[in-house]
Amino acid sequence: MNPYIDFQQQVVLVTGGTKGIGRGIAEGFLAAGATVLVCGRSLPEVAPAHHGREAECLACDVREADAVRALVQGVLQRHGRLDVLVHCAGGSPAVEAATVSPRFHEGVIRLNFTAALHTAQAANAAMQQQAAGGVIVFIGSVSALRPSPGTAAYGAAKAAVLSLATSLAVEWAPKVRVVVVSPGLVRTEQSALHYGDAAGMAAVSATIPLGRMAEPADVAQACLFVASPQASYLSGTNLLLHGGGEKPAFLDAAKAGTA
Repeated sequence: MNPYIDFQQQVVLVTGGTKGIGRGIAEGFLAAGATVLVCGRSLPEVAPAHHGREAECLACDVREADAVRALVQGVLQRHGRLDVLVHCAGGSPAVEAATVSPRFHEGVIRLNFTAALHTAQAANAAMQQQAAGGVIVFIGSVSALRPSPGTAAYGAAKAAVLSLATSLAVEWAPKVRVVVVSPGLVRTEQSALHYGDAAGMAAVSATIPLGRMAEPADVAQACLFVASPQASYLSGTNLLLHGGGEKPAFLDAAKAGTA
């Protein structure tokens, strides 16, 4: 972890921090010295940890506004403050937009957009009362900025989060900064479900200019930066973390046509 970013004496809450990208973010803040709390719909068998320091694990369904408010109040009761919220909870299985039920789409939007708003509201209410304010980091997705076939509602919800962040950054300034970190493809314990076996993941990685998928630690490093004093003038913006993006399909088509 970055030795120049120090979060000692800071209290950090990571929603969706029990696995995948969120777990990597939690471990990154632990490595930087923060007191870290994570939440998920169920408690993990093993808490995120770094060199003997563990995150505190809380059960919370972030789709429920009352549960989110209780979560933040619990953080305040335990530690007296909340300095950083990283809202990572979200996701969607692949479905056909033409045939999936309206209830499914509503659930995806509720998880990936409405929950982000409710969680940010609860965190902001606490941070506005603190002399030092706080930082809210939404974990977005490149799906917000390009077609998202198979996860159309998810992509639309993440696009809404980008707009939300720009508005909240204005409304809640100067006490609270609001930033989005938007990863591209990230290798997690569930990667095989999306990209297949090792050969499939290698083929997908080859489409990324930097030649690999991101690791959760890469996302953690970005979150550490945007939440740190080094980024004190960064608010209402989106940090893309996609290894150079996706190569335009027409380039390979043109090569194939020429051959």
